[in-house]
Amino acid sequence: MPRVGACQGESGLYVVVQRKWVVIKPRASLYLFDAESALRKAAGHRIDNTGYPELESRYTKMPLTLAVHPIREIRYGPATQLEGTALVLNLDELRRLVLEDASLASVDFEIVRPGESARAGPVFDIIEPRAKASGSSPDFPGVLGPPQIAGMGTTHVLQGAAVTVLREESDGDSRGAVGYILEMSGAPAEGSKYSSLHHLIVIPHAQPGLPSHARQKAYRLAGLKVAVRLGRAAMDDFPAWTQTFDTADEEPAAIPRIAYVGQIFSRQRKPEQGEQILYGADTEGMMPLVLHPNEWLDGAVLPSYHVSLGGAETYFYQNHPVISELYRRQGARELHFAGTVATVAAADNFDRERSCAFAAHLVKWVLRADAAVLTKFGGGVPHSDLGETARLLEGMGIRTAVQVTDLARDRRVESALLFNFPEVDAIVCIGGNGTAWQAPRVERSIAANPEMAERLAGPLEIQSLNVVGVANQQGASRLRTMIY
Repeated sequence: MPRVGACQGESGLYVVVQRKWVVIKPRASLYLFDAESALRKAAGHRIDNTGYPELESRYTKMPLTLAVHPIREIRYGPATQLEGTALVLNLDELRRLVLEDASLASVDFEIVRPGESARAGPVFDIIEPRAKASGSSPDFPGVLGPPQIAGMGTTHVLQGAAVTVLREESDGDSRGAVGYILEMSGAPAEGSKYSSLHHLIVIPHAQPGLPSHARQKAYRLAGLKVAVRLGRAAMDDFPAWTQTFDTADEEPAAIPRIAYVGQIFSRQRKPEQGEQILYGADTEGMMPLVLHPNEWLDGAVLPSYHVSLGGAETYFYQNHPVISELYRRQGARELHFAGTVATVAAADNFDRERSCAFAAHLVKWVLRADAAVLTKFGGGVPHSDLGETARLLEGMGIRTAVQVTDLARDRRVESALLFNFPEVDAIVCIGGNGTAWQAPRVERSIAANPEMAERLAGPLEIQSLNVVGVANQQGASRLRTMIY
């Protein structure tokens, strides 16, 4: 009997029978979760998903289907389109798209490839090219699309590609004169996922005299618009595979309910004017709130403009490793993914006590979790919020695991943590200030101006916290701390 499954794409309902995709109804307004009856009519067979976990035919509550198109090459051409696993770019079209924003005077583009002797910076953001199919939630709601709930329907994904946006200058502060660097070869690159991707580098040049907040908003819009345009190149192509995410309907009694609590900003600093972090809004006055896991993966959450220590990129949120792992373990029936809480690190003790109490309350009484995974955002102060929330949860009978960064400059274990609660005893430490490399001069140095390009060309010493993708405090790091 043929194996049958389905997912919705821009061109219609995609049906796979014995691993072959066919379109059975162009522009069908059917989705993965209501495909069973359509498949029976089309194929005349009982649904059998054995061995096809991504082709789930049961009804689910809020399914998000990723239609994945692998990318092995990026090159220039007469039209923006996919040619097999090659992404072809029309630069004139992309330039017109970016310069619709009058805040920008000009824009440059570069392509870099895995293993190339290349370095680029300062990095503003890295985005995976994605686009929503018709009938789904919008692309980056509240920023590019209307402020509707993210995380539903079908998203086309160009896996292996990235849109990397550069700043015109480093914002200094904790990341120094060169800011975050994209390193494509050598020892620093081995520590970052981003060195394995094919990058379209976008270098926007703002109008003279533009205020900082307006300049950074222009950088954000440029990157997101290009990423969505590239994602739309896959709309009429069949995906190589699909993957569907949703919280489970069934809840076996023996399986623990696990929640995720993630900080998305630190009030050590005020958000920039008009900064777009959560559905296009800043986090000023934000209390902890429940998000469906799919909202994180599908454009609801964006990184702060501030390149915080071990911060996150849009690509990170789109591929959130903690959320992805909890989904994987739910699929293996090791746990029930109860949901997530998004929160911020507080600016003072009163705000901290209130925020931590509310976050713990949501995990206990709204998500009804048995255990929780917690991650932080920013520098040292957010450790306090992380530790206090975990302490409150442990007191409620909810087991916790927290992830932290070693911020101790003396490299002593006694200095590494900023909290010490005996009950919070499952701690993952991803390293911090103690790793650096002597990086050689590279053949290509990409920046917004010649002075920065020459500074980046090297040779230079690069700390792990300066290489984008190496030190991530929320689960995407390849570093770990060793006691010796």
